[in-house]
Amino acid sequence: MRGADAMDAVDKILKDPRYVRYIGSNAETEKDRIFCRHDLQHAFDVARVAYIMDLERDLRIKKEKIYIAALLHDIAKWKQYGDGTDHALEGSALAADILKDAGVSREDAEEIMDAIRTHREKDLKRSSLGAVLYESDKACRLCCSCRSIDGCRRFADGRIPETEY
Repeated sequence: MRGADAMDAVDKILKDPRYVRYIGSNAETEKDRIFCRHDLQHAFDVARVAYIMDLERDLRIKKEKIYIAALLHDIAKWKQYGDGTDHALEGSALAADILKDAGVSREDAEEIMDAIRTHREKDLKRSSLGAVLYESDKACRLCCSCRSIDGCRRFADGRIPETEY
């Protein structure tokens, strides 16, 4: 992950037939969903916000690693809708072969899979990548302009959404 090919693995993931299928399955299961969706737009929003967080905090996480984690973090959402499987755990498992085929090093793949696995848990000690993935996943939503806010589980306790980014 360096030089002119710094985003090469991202391009490979976006073209991977399994990735395309998983994102398509998310879209199909969420076609009638009135709340936030877990589509490619969401994945890129998470990536961009995570990258901004990385730059602001001077964490020096490789941009490609941030984008890969963000693109893959919700790939099993469709499965959660179907059988209740934790999409973070299943997504981490589904990501393993995609990461390998994209040429991601074993060390980077382990960190990415850990970030995916823990992106839903609030109070965990996690890597810098895991932290920005968790935070950006929440921060990139435009809850303040959502027409379905009254039925959203995230704000069931009566909190008012605040725009973080």
